[in-house]
Amino acid sequence: MLETSARLLRLLSLLQSRRDWTGPELAERLNVTARTVRRDVERLRALGYPVHAAPGTAGGYRLGAGAALPPLLLDDEEAVAVALCLRTGAGGTVEGVEETSVRALAKLEQVLPSRLRHRVQSMQAITVQPRRGGGPTVGQQVLTVLGAACRDRERLRFDYLDHGGAASRRTVEPYRLVHHGRRWYLLAYDVDRADWRTFRADRIEPKSPTGPRFTPRELPEDAAAYVAKGVTSRAYRYQAVIVLHTSADSLAQYNWSGFGTITARDDLSCELRTGFESLDALAMYVGMLGVHFEIKEPPEFADHLRAVAARLSRAADAAEPPRAGVSPAGR
Repeated sequence: MLETSARLLRLLSLLQSRRDWTGPELAERLNVTARTVRRDVERLRALGYPVHAAPGTAGGYRLGAGAALPPLLLDDEEAVAVALCLRTGAGGTVEGVEETSVRALAKLEQVLPSRLRHRVQSMQAITVQPRRGGGPTVGQQVLTVLGAACRDRERLRFDYLDHGGAASRRTVEPYRLVHHGRRWYLLAYDVDRADWRTFRADRIEPKSPTGPRFTPRELPEDAAAYVAKGVTSRAYRYQAVIVLHTSADSLAQYNWSGFGTITARDDLSCELRTGFESLDALAMYVGMLGVHFEIKEPPEFADHLRAVAARLSRAADAAEPPRAGVSPAGR
């Protein structure tokens, strides 16, 4: 009886870890026969777990949605990860999760073994969270819909507002949700435009139902890197490529998230790719780095810098010189 109960818990854990399982896959994982798997599935159903089955060679088992949330079976690493995420939830960018995060964390910590509770508390003690800014937040329901569509590989329709405020209806194949620069982005293949696109989740209004399911395409590159490039350059009027005459490591003090990407060229130089709505803002940003640089793109940036340099030079020449014996700071 104990062996059967342990196997049922293991079967439930497997059904929670993946959307679809075939009978032979479950039998191999549990080291039992397919007939035993069928019997165990019936036992789970008798306990109230909605395990759905599809016949045939392409069929299998899937844990469906029930009237209540079934017990979640987490290994040590999963439990620690969930606890840490809940602890930091109050300072995140998902709207309305603060109170529910606290309630869920209280339930989880109540049943955590002492060794895991100590790990969570130790990690939290040395973790410094950034102050929550006044930027846009995204609703829990929106993230849930986007995440489910990515997981189930179902087409998604939504209304979207771009950075200029223009509205459009999009039909996409969603692939990844990416958190970058304290915002959530959806990386998806835009069906109507036949190209990859990055969408800000807080500007998405999903439409139901989702579907049909699609065959996955090969991603253009790492999802996080693709989104970083998109939100730091492609969405802006001016897209800049600047060679900085310093090592990439020397610029590690700057927080590039949401502003640009740095790629090392050699030990003494690196390449900055970024984007801005105005050349004045780009000039101020690059000038504040305090290093020599070369302009690769855009070509009009060089003329703009000459105009800025002339304006600054005139201001310096026209400045009133300090009186004798009085330092500029003391005036």
